[in-house]
Amino acid sequence: MKIMIVTDAWEPQVNGVVRTLKNTTRELTALGHRVDLLTPLEFKTIPCPTYPEIRLSLFPKRKLHERIDGFAPDALHIATEGPLGMAARAYAIKHKLPFTTAYHTRFPEYVQARFGIPLAATYKFLHWFHKASLAVMAPTPVVKTDLEKFGFTNVVLWTRGVDLDIFHQMDSKVLNTARPIFLYVGRVAVEKNVEAFLKLDLPGSKWVAGEGPALAELKSRYPSVNYLGVLTQAELAKVYAAADVFVFPSRTDTFGLVLLEALACGTPVAAYPVTGPIDVLGDGGAGAMNEDLREACLEALKIDRNHARAWAERFSWTAASEQFAAHLKPLPRPSSFSEESAAA
Repeated sequence: MKIMIVTDAWEPQVNGVVRTLKNTTRELTALGHRVDLLTPLEFKTIPCPTYPEIRLSLFPKRKLHERIDGFAPDALHIATEGPLGMAARAYAIKHKLPFTTAYHTRFPEYVQARFGIPLAATYKFLHWFHKASLAVMAPTPVVKTDLEKFGFTNVVLWTRGVDLDIFHQMDSKVLNTARPIFLYVGRVAVEKNVEAFLKLDLPGSKWVAGEGPALAELKSRYPSVNYLGVLTQAELAKVYAAADVFVFPSRTDTFGLVLLEALACGTPVAAYPVTGPIDVLGDGGAGAMNEDLREACLEALKIDRNHARAWAERFSWTAASEQFAAHLKPLPRPSSFSEESAAA
């Protein structure tokens, strides 16, 4: 099957959406599918206000139409609600082409945290965007239920996985500070609630790996914390393996791929009992969840690293990608694209 995936989230961004799409593309290709990714790298872009790492594509309509026509996919998936996603949605609706979408991120909660915009207003936009989709893919049952409460229909599950070859247990000493070592990995932004971790009174030392708009301020406020920039996956695996506890302070993530990466390296997780950690950790004992994050961190120190790894092995990118492919909807045959375009 020829699958076109349209996404506004792509390199140089380092986040769960980009990793999900990269891993899914790799697995779909291994399964015999042909995947074409349409990303901002092909367009003129401007930095997103307050978030320059995110690039917004300018006037993508014409080139996007040409790319879809040229590839003539068997299935069209729109991964994000940005400029490219909007242009692809408009194209599909105009030409009466079925398409699927995904809900990767709790965007309304992020917008509320950053700009104070009410949740209802952003959910109204998202409902409009996704209502024409034949399948809205959500990462967990909790997120699926939440979307349905806001009036979303035809929400289906598309879970996530972890690369167990890259992320594995090893003897790593790349974090050579006082133990126990508590680690956060991810975007350093207000919606990730990183400060909730940094201000905790914990023994040992703290590390932060990642970049984002809140990094400079947090560095100035918490100079005793150790900071790393963006790392390759191989480097990141060594960092996870060197830590004693992975701390996940976010309350707004839909899944949290970093949870699986840490667990795969044998590092237990401390988190709040919210969507994301609940879905990944469940009652498996590979992490500690508590509204008192400090207590969760101290409890996680008691968890056996082998048990954390065993729990991560339950999650496979191959199974997740097969699930994704099963939700795709067939488009008209390639000849229909040129006919539709000529008539437009």
